[in-house]
Amino acid sequence: MKSIVAVSRDVAFTSMLERLFGEKHKVIIFSSLNLALDYIYNSIPDILLVDFVQANPSAATVVSDLKSDSIFGQVSVIGVFGQDQEMPHNTVLPIDDYLRCPPDERELEARIELCIGRSDRVVETNPLTRLPGNITILKQIQHRLETSVIFAMAWIDIDYFKPFNDKYGFARGDEVLKMLGRLVLNTVRQKQPQGSFVGHIGGDDFVFIVNHEIMEEVAQDIIDNFRSIIPTFYDSEDRARGCIESVDREGTHRTFPIMGLSIGMTHNSQRQFKHYGEMAETASEMKKFAKMCGGGCFKTDKRVV
Repeated sequence: MKSIVAVSRDVAFTSMLERLFGEKHKVIIFSSLNLALDYIYNSIPDILLVDFVQANPSAATVVSDLKSDSIFGQVSVIGVFGQDQEMPHNTVLPIDDYLRCPPDERELEARIELCIGRSDRVVETNPLTRLPGNITILKQIQHRLETSVIFAMAWIDIDYFKPFNDKYGFARGDEVLKMLGRLVLNTVRQKQPQGSFVGHIGGDDFVFIVNHEIMEEVAQDIIDNFRSIIPTFYDSEDRARGCIESVDREGTHRTFPIMGLSIGMTHNSQRQFKHYGEMAETASEMKKFAKMCGGGCFKTDKRVV
């Protein structure tokens, strides 16, 4: 099931959307784009339909900002315009498709399904968190290296996630991963709205990119917020004890603490990296060092090479 966010005050149009797509997709209606932003930032929909017939003049700027963002640029945007309304140039309003209002039902259905299909083929995202995946992560790192941008890369890993998954099941584990994805995304965007990046490598591994001056502040905020939220995912008895009984990787029954985060970080302000693999390997080394120190902390590579 895909998610379709529609921004329109046209009741006939939104009713048509719900009737055509309500059973096979998740359709969320907002009366203005500003009201929809919190949902878009937290849930990253597959399709965003924006009715520009009655939209606020700032709507074009908001859409342009979304499409230029390294994370939200993946969202397919369909603009809805009046029959005689002039279409802005794509450099001003970078949308993926458009419709004339009132749309023909068959055309509306076909355009949205085509947009969903195109998005599935072109966009590489993690299906659980909707965050960019490995290919995009590597491109983001390599592009910054090749253009001599000074930045920090952090690798996040959940401590004791496998025992939690084994005890409580994949469904609850997936909820933890979705929560962490939203937490990292919201924290990074709050600290650095422009020029930052968040990706999901897979499993319980995430990546974020920020300016190196704020990397430790961002990492500590993520660790602290995760520590305050994560107990709510445990049963009351385990939460009260502060641990669970589960099985380790060797099949031995033992006690495991409440989950935390280990974050490894590196940056290129003092050390030269030519390839994304070098930077990713260094961040991974720092993450392993954080785990060796007991987890629930971050470690930063401070070597000068």
